[in-house]
Amino acid sequence: MISSLSHSSSILIVGAGTWGCSTALHLARRGYTSIAVLDRYPVPSPISAGDDVNKIFERLSCTDESDINSSVSAKLSEAAYRCWKDDPIFSPYLHETGIISAAITPEALRDVEAGLGYIDGEPWIKLNSKDDFRATMPSGVLTGDFPGWQGWWRKSAAGWVHARKSMESAASEAKRLGVTFITGEQKGRVTSLLYQSGDVSGAVTADGTQHRADRTILSAGAAATEIFSMKDQLRPTAWTLAHIAMTVEELKLFKNLPVLFNAEQGFFMEPDEDNHELKICDEHPGYCNWTSPGVSTPFAKHQVPKESERRIRDFLRDTIPHLADRPFTFARLCWCADTPDRNFLISKHPDHPSLLLAVGGSGHGFWYIPAIGGFIVDALEDKLDSQIKECYKWRPETASHRNWQDKQGRFGPPGSNRVMDLGDVYDWTSIEQQQNERTNDFPPQ
Repeated sequence: MISSLSHSSSILIVGAGTWGCSTALHLARRGYTSIAVLDRYPVPSPISAGDDVNKIFERLSCTDESDINSSVSAKLSEAAYRCWKDDPIFSPYLHETGIISAAITPEALRDVEAGLGYIDGEPWIKLNSKDDFRATMPSGVLTGDFPGWQGWWRKSAAGWVHARKSMESAASEAKRLGVTFITGEQKGRVTSLLYQSGDVSGAVTADGTQHRADRTILSAGAAATEIFSMKDQLRPTAWTLAHIAMTVEELKLFKNLPVLFNAEQGFFMEPDEDNHELKICDEHPGYCNWTSPGVSTPFAKHQVPKESERRIRDFLRDTIPHLADRPFTFARLCWCADTPDRNFLISKHPDHPSLLLAVGGSGHGFWYIPAIGGFIVDALEDKLDSQIKECYKWRPETASHRNWQDKQGRFGPPGSNRVMDLGDVYDWTSIEQQQNERTNDFPPQ
């Protein structure tokens, strides 16, 4: 018989990434007094998608009240936006600079255009030529020819957020409110959940410690499949990014830029002022690390495949060619976990009532960090909005005979418009080790 939930109930969170930090914060704010978080790595984890200088945000609206996905997305987006604006833990890290959404091929252009209506706010401005694109930013930023590009620009309801700083801010406030974070290869790495009488009663860490709890929340992101069977509902998938150094003059010129996103080539946004670097991501359907059939295992690596470097430089040649050959100062794999329908999974497990699953960010989970923990706690307290509960329920039927090569609505350039296998990669970048020391690099896998 499951014990009743009270503010004195012991709650164990497995995973100190984006959603784990958010959940810890919201639990503490609601008055729970016995909260512990376990993770192999201290915040920010090098595997967490939140360990990043920036992430795109878009304020979504409901385009069809009868469409549960549209309604749920709008509810979460509005809650997150209000928190980004009003919560002092997160508001310093919001940059509402606008966004340019573009593509090249007809299929990708149709997909981009279909998504425009979901972003709330002012009308989009159509971009048809290189001069149109160049005019969106100060003179001297966009010097490329934008071959074949078409796009749309809006000046509000979108932009970027500082990922790492906001995640660290959430964890710091959670600690101040009494949450205990236990990290380390032995003390913090969860090797299995703990079971008693058919239910989950906590977790076991690599040092053999049994961390017992009245409720367990699994929010381990891409690593969740190593701890608990997700019935093929999660596919750990990696994306790639790199940084290049910027001068002080360039930092000033690139200040407050709109996000430039091409659905087939990549994206960049305002440079990181702390390290004087511009982050660039190449766009593609993702990499998996297949260790057995249907099993992709994440690992931390602060290098990227050479083919990723080529894609990043091709993207820069189209947009900022005067930066295209500048050396990389940093690069990494960025892991997330895709559900078959790319909806989140926030649900109590049907067979283990003391276990709550909070996983499946599916490449768009970070923007919700200020608010997602509140919805996770709502699920713990059995008061989650009915539409959200239905949309994000435990649903292994969606993964029956799952196509592990499904691109899931993502695109890439010719030759990379597919889910790729890290096992096929033999040529990696070799960025100097001293550049990686600031990020707690780990041995190559």
